Amino acid sequence: MTSTNIPDSPAPAKTSEVWLPFPAGEIDGLPESLTYRHWDGGPDFPADPADCAFYVVPYMKGAEVSVRPLAGMTGVRVVQTLTAGIDHVEPGLGVLPAGVRLCNAKGVHEASTAELALTLILSSLRGVPGFVRGQDAEEWRSGFYPALADRSVLIVGYGSIGAAIEDRLAPFECARVVRVARSARTSARGPVHALDELPRLLPEADVVVLSTPLNPSSQGLVDAGFLAAMKDGALLVNVARGGVVDTAALLVELESGRLRAALDVTDPEPLPPGHPLWHAPHVLITPHVGGSSSAFLPRAKRLLAAQLGRFAAGEPVRNVVFTTG
Repeated sequence: MTSTNIPDSPAPAKTSEVWLPFPAGEIDGLPESLTYRHWDGGPDFPADPADCAFYVVPYMKGAEVSVRPLAGMTGVRVVQTLTAGIDHVEPGLGVLPAGVRLCNAKGVHEASTAELALTLILSSLRGVPGFVRGQDAEEWRSGFYPALADRSVLIVGYGSIGAAIEDRLAPFECARVVRVARSARTSARGPVHALDELPRLLPEADVVVLSTPLNPSSQGLVDAGFLAAMKDGALLVNVARGGVVDTAALLVELESGRLRAALDVTDPEPLPPGHPLWHAPHVLITPHVGGSSSAFLPRAKRLLAAQLGRFAAGEPVRNVVFTTG
């Protein structure tokens, strides 16, 4: 038997199909050798899933929609998300054939999510939600409010988004920025501590920013013990995933007045009417809009054009975070 070396991304035939959540005509630079189908999560598939070679997951449509075609995608070779996190497609990966590469949208959301993280920090510290309510009530709510200057910030989850958050903290004269990731390493800005150092680091932080992906090691990471270790009056900011935080434990701390929070993501999500988190004291909630800004579409389309160009040319795709096997 003769062995054959198979390239990382085999050059697809001209009939190889790509499922896109945007019309192909709206994306500049797509290779002409591929066939494009538009599917943004609607009830009907645009073609037979078995003919799909490259699947771009619809953006912000939830896990049920994201994984629905996967069981039929017997010929798929690349699954590309338009999110930094991949938790919404992980439940369907087990039905895929071996060798399928799962790619995330690194490079698309860093700037927008980091902007929102800074918005949440500054708005919460400077009392902006109270000012808006005061404006609605025609009340002049003057006084002294906390500043970000001279504060210690702890970033939990120091990937590309965590680094982008630190980049935007640089002009604000923070006393200290501390980085935490799953394992210790050295970054361009300094040391990155391991998760097991959190009990020592949390009591020193005025602001704790969560930007970690949701996975088994981060699910429920911010539990009662984590929150108890935070200093009195500290601010918790979550631009990661709602499941990183134990909502019931957070509510206890908020209702006691000991901690404050600014949340772009919640558990459950969307937060249903009547949930106590809506009206808990000292909390600011935004509806998972970290990546949903004017920066998204141009960057997402550039990513897809580049990835599909590599795929069509038989070159390795980028941002591979998992390969089925």
